Order: sequence, then C-alpha cells, then structure tokens
Amino acid sequence: MPGSVAATGEGAAGAVRILGIDPGLRNTGYGLIDRHGQRLAYVASGVIRTDDTRPLPQRLKELLDGVGEVIATWTPGQAAVEKVFVNVNPQSTLLLGQARGAAICALVSADLPVAEYTALQVKQAVVGNGHAAKEQVQHMVRRLLALPADPSADAADALACAICHAHGGQGLGALDTAGFRVRGGRLVR
Repeated sequence: MPGSVAATGEGAAGAVRILGIDPGLRNTGYGLIDRHGQRLAYVASGVIRTDDTRPLPQRLKELLDGVGEVIATWTPGQAAVEKVFVNVNPQSTLLLGQARGAAICALVSADLPVAEYTALQVKQAVVGNGHAAKEQVQHMVRRLLALPADPSADAADALACAICHAHGGQGLGALDTAGFRVRGGRLVR
C-alpha cells in the first residue's frame, strides 16, 4: 500500500521517528529511532532478506515490499539511506544500486523525505572516524542507543545511518560543512 503512510515526522510523544536503511540486494538492514530533542531512543531494527534463487526483478519487488511493510508497521516521518560506493566489481555495484533504488522507491512512495549519506559520513557521525571498522560501528550503536547487545552488522549500519541523520543530518539542524573537506576520515578546514 504505497503512499498510504502519513509522513508527519513524529513518533511517540512528539519525537521525530527516523528510518535508516543500509541497502543490499541479499540483505537490507533497517533501523528506527525516535529523536526527542538531543536524546535518541531505539524503536526497532532488522534485516530484509531476499531469496537469491529468484530472478532479479522478483528480488527487487521483495525488497520494495519489505521496506513498505517496515514503513506501514512503524510509521517513520523521515528516512536516511546510505549512498552506494563504487566497488571494484562493476556488476556488484550495479546490483547494489538497483537494490538501493528499490528501497528509495518504497520510501518516496510513502511520501517520506529521504536524506542520503556516504558510509564515511555515517561512521564519522557515529564513531568519530570515517574509516571505522564494522565492529566499532556496532559497538557505538549499542552504546548510543543503550541496547543490551550489539545489533547485527546490517541492522547496526542502518541504525548508524538514522543516528547520523539525527545528529545533524539534512533537515535536522544540519551542520554547515561549506569550506570543509574530509582528511583522514575527519572534516577539516
């Protein structure tokens, strides 16, 4: 039921509910947080898995439907998606781009505003180092959201994307980065 989710931008008690997406053709991570002022609260996370024995169009539909189901269940008001990086293997990059496109289509079909962040921006916002290892991202997501255990890698990346958006992302008190560049995984003048 695309387009039926009201994009109010608010979760429980006036909080902004943010859906983070870490796109992948086989596994797409999702994570939802509520932002109450400067405080973040964990809502839900998981992985949408597609059946790799099926043809690509059916897998993309599974992904589109899966993201749509997450939106219908949790009613986020904003979304943040990790940008695709250019991989060594062009075929893998193309497949990842198609998966990302399917996820974005589900988000915009539900009238959600979509912000996009590179992996470097996400890691910088969550860990403080744009070249942090996956395990560091998982650990910091656990600490920032007071989770009982580290989330799976895909869910942690999605939650990290939502955290990045909440901590100065587009439309949420965005940081002015004009005149800055990235050096060693950090923003510098």
